[in-house]
Amino acid sequence: MSLMRSERAAAGILLGAAVLGLVLANTAFGPALQDLKAMALGPASLHLQLSVGAWISDGLLAVFFFIVAIELRHELTVGELSSWQKALHPAIAAVFGVALPAAVYLSFTAGSGFENGWPVPTATDIAFALGVLAVFGRGLPHRLRVFLLALAVLDDLIAILIIAVFFTTDPNLVDLGLSVVCVVAFWLLSRLLRGRLRAPVAVLMVLVGILTWMLVHASGVHATIAGVALGLVMSREPARRTAHVLEPWSNGLVLPLFAFSAALVAVPAVPIDRLSPAFWGILVALPVGKLVGITIGGWIGGKIGPRSNRQGTGLVDTLVVAALGGIGFTVSLLMNELAFAGSDDVRDEGVLAVLLGSSVSIVAGGIAVALLARRYRRLHPHRV
Repeated sequence: MSLMRSERAAAGILLGAAVLGLVLANTAFGPALQDLKAMALGPASLHLQLSVGAWISDGLLAVFFFIVAIELRHELTVGELSSWQKALHPAIAAVFGVALPAAVYLSFTAGSGFENGWPVPTATDIAFALGVLAVFGRGLPHRLRVFLLALAVLDDLIAILIIAVFFTTDPNLVDLGLSVVCVVAFWLLSRLLRGRLRAPVAVLMVLVGILTWMLVHASGVHATIAGVALGLVMSREPARRTAHVLEPWSNGLVLPLFAFSAALVAVPAVPIDRLSPAFWGILVALPVGKLVGITIGGWIGGKIGPRSNRQGTGLVDTLVVAALGGIGFTVSLLMNELAFAGSDDVRDEGVLAVLLGSSVSIVAGGIAVALLARRYRRLHPHRV
């Protein structure tokens, strides 16, 4: 299990799962795997007869967002984002790192009918970006990881808001209200999670968590938001322990399964010039839009606020973090599924664009991190 907590291992497994899915989808196994992904499971009477792919993206991925929410709450309360002075620098970088890729995407898709895909290139994959930094960044100062983590956490917060606001259609207010009641019950139960009551309370919390997910799903809001809500309200110490237990399962099972499922697309047999504007928008916006946006935002953020509370990253450090920010991967793949749910061909092209754009950022970010780390090791050999 300890291996599954490693940022390096998590990034490698995630990439391997996506590559395996893409390769198998373009072999003789492809049609059978697509049929399996589309197979419906679950009780129709509860509106839970979902495809296997939907169970993975709507169900299992809620576990990942639950862990993200716990980390987000920790950073906002006692961590690197616990005051506006600390949060200002990465927050400005994160906002620009969302706005610029969206603008780049829209410049490619204006008038094409695919403008609704603008959220796809706005996300940064925390696990993957930190994994690349861990693999190639030996000798780098800790402040660089802190800045990247804060930036990625805020980026995920923006992604959560985008999913909640832009991918919700005609919400059922009754189910949504009942889900809020369940979230409150989950919060109250988490405060009782100690002593001899721990086991029965934990069982009750699991049941309430499942019921919350079901109600959010039935309400029309994307079901992963249930994981976010539960992670944000859970008491701090039980939340920390729960995230510690779930992290290996998220890294070793949930995220690889989602990456494998999302990457199950056949490479379209069309000339390059016939690929949709959405493909080109995502492909360029992830590595280029993120790089430019985070760099500009990081530079502006570094000039604002009390000097003692700035992250201490110079322009070169910010450029390296910005290169890693273009690794969209998990959340970008989810955004792609939501944005192009009604168009299989465009959705498949979007998956390829996310994988290619993220791969460019992995290579560029890895080279940039390695070069910067070598420079730091040369200047500060006693710190390695």
